[in-house]
Amino acid sequence: MSATESNIDWAALTRADWKDRLTEEEFYVLRKEGTERPFSSALNDEKRPGTYICAGCALPLFTTEMKFDSGTGWPSFFTTIDGAIDTKRDFKLVVPRTEYHCARCGGHQGHVFKDGPRPTGLRYCNNGVALDFIPDAA
Repeated sequence: MSATESNIDWAALTRADWKDRLTEEEFYVLRKEGTERPFSSALNDEKRPGTYICAGCALPLFTTEMKFDSGTGWPSFFTTIDGAIDTKRDFKLVVPRTEYHCARCGGHQGHVFKDGPRPTGLRYCNNGVALDFIPDAA
């Protein structure tokens, strides 16, 4: 993120602002709470050490150490970086789910389920298009 982006009032960005900043697929997921097709993200197979950041505002959300292979077709994590996400209830599929989004820009990331591995037992099921990956310096 550039120095000028660090001063952005993310809550004040309009729909048009977001459309200018994001690809069509990113806009669909991050701003319209859409879901990408399973197994469509290259981040499913990403194994290098690094940090997963919000594709909307570059806030760090997860690290490689938090990632696991859930077999669901979406990048999955058992915890998040402290303070990086907010949650809300989602009733789009009738059965209530917990949706989570970036704490800084409000971009939809995915849903959290209680079927993950230890130590948390949680599975943060993330849309790959909602993330960018920054590998650690070699």
